Amino acid sequence: MIRSIKKMFKSNYLFTLGVIICLAWILLAILAPVIAPHDPIAQDLTLRLQAPSAEHLFGTDNFGRDIFSRVIYGGRYSLLAGCLTVVIAGVIGTFYGAIAGYVGGWVDNVMMRLSEMILSFPSLILAMIINAVMGSNLFNTMFALVIVAWPTYARLMRSVVLSVKENEYVTASEALGASRLRILLKEVIPNSISSVLIMATTDIGNQILMFSTLSFLGLGSAPPTPEWGMMVSDGVGYFNKFWVAGFPGLAIFTMAVGANFIGDGLRDLLDPKLRKQF
Repeated sequence: MIRSIKKMFKSNYLFTLGVIICLAWILLAILAPVIAPHDPIAQDLTLRLQAPSAEHLFGTDNFGRDIFSRVIYGGRYSLLAGCLTVVIAGVIGTFYGAIAGYVGGWVDNVMMRLSEMILSFPSLILAMIINAVMGSNLFNTMFALVIVAWPTYARLMRSVVLSVKENEYVTASEALGASRLRILLKEVIPNSISSVLIMATTDIGNQILMFSTLSFLGLGSAPPTPEWGMMVSDGVGYFNKFWVAGFPGLAIFTMAVGANFIGDGLRDLLDPKLRKQF
């Protein structure tokens, strides 16, 4: 596996680029207090809407705040929301779908009807409703995103488990008297998880976009929190000042693209039909 990853770094340039982009944003977010040249929430109206310069690399916003510092600190909120949402939704959906697919019968029917009921709502609209009812803050926004996201993982996991449970090693474990729980945890889930991992990697970018969209609509973190979606929303009224919304929007775009590049690379690595190239 390690040799395959090294070979993929050399042959798949988009995967390598995606890793570099995502690692760069993660490091910037972690080292924000060291790298950021200014306080991200400090206001100075005498400096409002200044163009990019040596002092303010990304310019300043309508309150005179340094956009470069706000973008770096904003990565902490956007990356946390995207990654944590994917992890929680992925874990819930993985076990939910695995149980439904392995047990089958009426249990499968009831469990999947519940997930389909959630999927029948447009994702953004449902997240907006949940967030509006619970109140706008970081925790509630992430909770809304998890509710919207987990059924997709459940459906994917169920479809894979339906195939995996017919394999001979599962039948052999059943014949040897292994409990259903042990078979599920030791045989079924480990041999079904690769598809979920690929989807989760790609979904990080989607969840960051969704989180930014909710923040753009005023349903995310409260001001003056430096968050990418909210920063884009603040810049909408200043189209002639491209830097106010442009640089936060570029941050969202690069992170989403980087995550998708990594997801495509992992698909090539973990898909049995494509693995032979590596």
